[in-house]
Amino acid sequence: MVQLDLKQHGTTDFIAWQRAKRSVYSVRTIRLRYHTHMVSESPIHPVHLTDEQLLKQCRISRGRRSGPGGQHRNKVETAVRLVHRSTGIHVGATERRSQKENLNAAVFRLRVMLALKIRGYRNRNLKSFPSGLWRSRVQTQRIACNNQHRDFPVLLAEALDTIAACGFDHHRAAAVLALSPSQFIKFLKKEPLALEWVNKHRCDAGSQPLR
Repeated sequence: MVQLDLKQHGTTDFIAWQRAKRSVYSVRTIRLRYHTHMVSESPIHPVHLTDEQLLKQCRISRGRRSGPGGQHRNKVETAVRLVHRSTGIHVGATERRSQKENLNAAVFRLRVMLALKIRGYRNRNLKSFPSGLWRSRVQTQRIACNNQHRDFPVLLAEALDTIAACGFDHHRAAAVLALSPSQFIKFLKKEPLALEWVNKHRCDAGSQPLR
């Protein structure tokens, strides 16, 4: 099972293959010194799947919300937990009043974690960047997208794929994505785990962390 804590340190490097039954994509799991990530072997990164397709790849459990909230909160099962079968990533949502709203929140969190954990196949070819979606969001070397917007996980995956393809050189990645270096860093900061992932690779290569 994939550990979500990017701060975890391992002691042994190994490559393991995980293939999901009836999945529209496959991933290769690679455990590195500082964290685990996966490399997609399909043209479709899972962040691009529809909600229905993504949920077919998950185990879904429902339960009652814990903590204060009154009698209604204790009786109605509105909490949702998702486990992505092929990666072991698990997320949950309990803060909404309805099960549907919590399911939507959990799916969004899963997309963000998949964007963080799975590097797309396109990172082998810089000519595939940027995507049409990315170009539509960029104006004057700035990208406009709130970290709660539905497009955010897709854009985050593309940003991380690009900087990985550029050897974690943020100047080069920013140029490929038509951003200024400062705006590229600002975008990564919208998801702290993304900036942490990039900085660990930069530190491994002897480069200064991005701030």
